[in-house]
Amino acid sequence: MAKKTKKETPLMKQYNSIKAKYPDALLLFRVGDFYETFGPDAVKTAAILDIILTKKAAGTEGETALAGFPYHALNTYLPKLVKAGERVAICDQLEDPRQTKTIVKRGVTELITPGLALNDDILNSKSNNFLGSIYMEDHRLGIAFLDISTGEFLTSQGNAEYIDKLLQNFSPKEVIISKKAKREFEGIFEYGGHLYTLEDWIFQADYANETLIKHFKVNSLKGFGIHDLFEGVIAAGAILHYLNETQHHRLSHIINIRRIERDAYVWMDRFTIRNLELYQSPHLQATTLLDVIDHTKTSMGSRLLKRWLALPLKDEIEIVKRHNVIDSFIIEQNLYELIGHQLKKIGDIERLISKVATSKIQPREAIQLKNSLEAIDPVKAQLSSSSNDVLSQLGGELVDCTELCERIKQTLFEEAPVNIQKGQAIADGFSQELDELRQISKSGKTYLDDLVTRESEATGIPSLKISSNNVFGYYLEVRNTHRDKVPENWVRKQTLVNAERYITEELKTYESKILGAEERITILEQQLYDELVHWLQQYISQVQINAKIIAEVDVLAGFTQLAKKCNYHRPEINLSHTIAIKSGRHPVIERQLKLGETYIANDVFLDRDEQQMIMITGPNMSGKSAILRQTALIVLLAQMGSYVPADSAKIGIVDKIFTRVGASDNISMGESTFMVEMNETASILNNLSERSLVLLDEIGRGTSTYDGISIAWSISEYLHEHPARAKTLFATHYHELNEMTNTFERIKNYNVAVKELKDNVLFLRKLVEGGSEHSFGIHVAKMAGMPSQVIVKAQKILKKLEQSHATDDHKESIQELNNDMQLSFFQLDDPLLDSIKDEIVNTDINTLTPVEALMKLNEIKRMLVKKKQA
Repeated sequence: MAKKTKKETPLMKQYNSIKAKYPDALLLFRVGDFYETFGPDAVKTAAILDIILTKKAAGTEGETALAGFPYHALNTYLPKLVKAGERVAICDQLEDPRQTKTIVKRGVTELITPGLALNDDILNSKSNNFLGSIYMEDHRLGIAFLDISTGEFLTSQGNAEYIDKLLQNFSPKEVIISKKAKREFEGIFEYGGHLYTLEDWIFQADYANETLIKHFKVNSLKGFGIHDLFEGVIAAGAILHYLNETQHHRLSHIINIRRIERDAYVWMDRFTIRNLELYQSPHLQATTLLDVIDHTKTSMGSRLLKRWLALPLKDEIEIVKRHNVIDSFIIEQNLYELIGHQLKKIGDIERLISKVATSKIQPREAIQLKNSLEAIDPVKAQLSSSSNDVLSQLGGELVDCTELCERIKQTLFEEAPVNIQKGQAIADGFSQELDELRQISKSGKTYLDDLVTRESEATGIPSLKISSNNVFGYYLEVRNTHRDKVPENWVRKQTLVNAERYITEELKTYESKILGAEERITILEQQLYDELVHWLQQYISQVQINAKIIAEVDVLAGFTQLAKKCNYHRPEINLSHTIAIKSGRHPVIERQLKLGETYIANDVFLDRDEQQMIMITGPNMSGKSAILRQTALIVLLAQMGSYVPADSAKIGIVDKIFTRVGASDNISMGESTFMVEMNETASILNNLSERSLVLLDEIGRGTSTYDGISIAWSISEYLHEHPARAKTLFATHYHELNEMTNTFERIKNYNVAVKELKDNVLFLRKLVEGGSEHSFGIHVAKMAGMPSQVIVKAQKILKKLEQSHATDDHKESIQELNNDMQLSFFQLDDPLLDSIKDEIVNTDINTLTPVEALMKLNEIKRMLVKKKQA
């Protein structure tokens, strides 16, 4: 006979029906005071959160896994689940359990994913938390980014290389694509975040257009300047659909969508972004450029700085505006100091106002919003009165939010609680009804004390006590010795060993009044707070404007501090094709020098007419790569709007920066170091422009010497002869390339100087004219601690090769050298070697004691000493 299956319980039936709608998410199911997970969800949750995994009867045959945590600990556990890459569906009770006799109605109120988070414990205050969306169709790609925590919504379109660059720059935590595009996406992009697929029909032009128009309440998308972005609009529409699907309906803070202008920013491919280590490094605990230049004091400023670093400007006028602000801050010292002081008081108003829009802001955060907006007032006043037009314009754009601040001040206590549920959030005097209820609640103890005194005197019971419990509320307790004095109208509720407990009509009436007041206080506080949050929503756009301007002021004030602290100077930005840097320094390396060390600065000059390409030769470890990188970083900083680490710099606007610096095997893709190098170099050569800056480091080293020299020569010639005449720095250890300057007029030889001492080499790290004939690689090997016999042989091989260079008999020379000298401590025909060999061979090491071994070693040593003396 088949086993009987137990009937499914109503609770598990409800759970299973909701879970079926969210099969790929962890379902946190609210049961009383706990969030519970069941089955496979419970196993996964317990492992991530390190909580107890148990079992319970599932209402069907067998048992099911169970893991849960108290509902008030949601903000502690939720971030851990999301950071582990999980999608989490929050299933809440949608009605008061006391108001129903059947199972409580439940439903998913929010679905949190890595790309859709509002919880401060999940978010990084210094970085955006972008959700990305990509539309792919017949090599046409559109992309969109949304940070739901700030309301920033951006879109663009282009080829795969451009989309890849944007993925690198914006680093979305999650990307959504259509199911049919998943394989193509994974074949093109190296994306390490969370990928989620949606149904193909969502990525349709008409549906996307309609979704965006409906959200923004407009007739067309022309006002946003994105109506011509066919693919970009589809990607953006998919994001709004995804928000609706994940129960994110309160989106009034997403008030516009901006186009990422491809031609407005300096082009950097993902290799360049990685090679220059702008804001992340493959090396643990390495210092990035962002670490060095970030002197911002607000979260908004820190996020904006990262954006400026990813997207340096090409517009000369806009760049100069930023430089002018720094100039003004340096001149107006008092203004700079006051603004710096005020910025420290400003919280993350961009994310706080987003919480207002989503009704997730808590009382203490509302107070923080008020205090932050009040701290902006002195900034607005000082900027507006500045003699600098850019500063005064920024001051004029800041919005006065006095009315908002006053409303919060009137409504909430300054020391408001973290959570509205904790009570005591609404200020005294704001609501007459609330004040009266609080008075009743506060007077309860006094009233009860008076009642005990009165009843004690009336009955003659001296030890009368009043207390309460969860069974029958307030009661009067009488010891047995006074039991005969209890009035008839008292009702006995409990008998103890030495006493009895009674209730009275007056006590029950007052208890009802007290408990009713406390319950009404909770409901009324929530109601008044909800009204406040709803009223605040009319200020969303004004606060977002203030957040944007404060972020700009913060970044520029940070640039000012950087310039003053690190001796940076204002670059001259122009439309020429020249880069002229005097005494330039590497901003990151300079910061890492030991106390007392001075960075060796270098000059670099490049143009399209006379010195288009600098061929840099010099020893390994001499600083060639640093000179390449610092040139790119100085240009980047200048076009971001910052001062630069140089005595002076004239920068003709650069539109593309390419680097080929270092490489590593891409084993997973089946690519060697050399293949990676060639891929990156091919990308550079196929995308050159007149304003490109190209930095090449040791091209060709991944193959044989002659292959490498041939490829490096050919690439150099291509760059020289290409109509773009891209400005190029080429660091190489192939000294043969020095000969190119004799044939190609715009290629100039430079080398990183060294000073040769008797037994050593001193790296001067100074770039000087002329080529270098030596790489001093053996010296570097010596510095690395290579065994001395290896160094000696390497020096002999080098000498032999140099002697035979002209006769083209390298193989014979090396073979002759190997025949002449093995890596040995002795000549092979040395009689002493035979004696020592016999001594060692005839020794039984298995029976040798430690003392005997030392004695044997000493004996061999004496033989060597004797040989030396002879």
